[in-house]
Amino acid sequence: MEELDRIDWERFRSDVSNKLNKDQFELVCTLHAKYFKHSFYKPCTCNPRTIKTWISQLNDIYDENRDD
Repeated sequence: MEELDRIDWERFRSDVSNKLNKDQFELVCTLHAKYFKHSFYKPCTCNPRTIKTWISQLNDIYDENRDD
């Protein structure tokens, strides 16, 4: 994970609660598109399963690169 993205993700992880605000949602969508190489889009908020999966996947990338 690039340094600026890592800083943003650290901030996200330290501030996340049960609900995401607009900026947090945007960050998850942006980073997931970047690191999983797909077009940017915002999944429907009616079912949080997708965004929860994305957060978990981004946490995995963050944790893998934390020691770099």
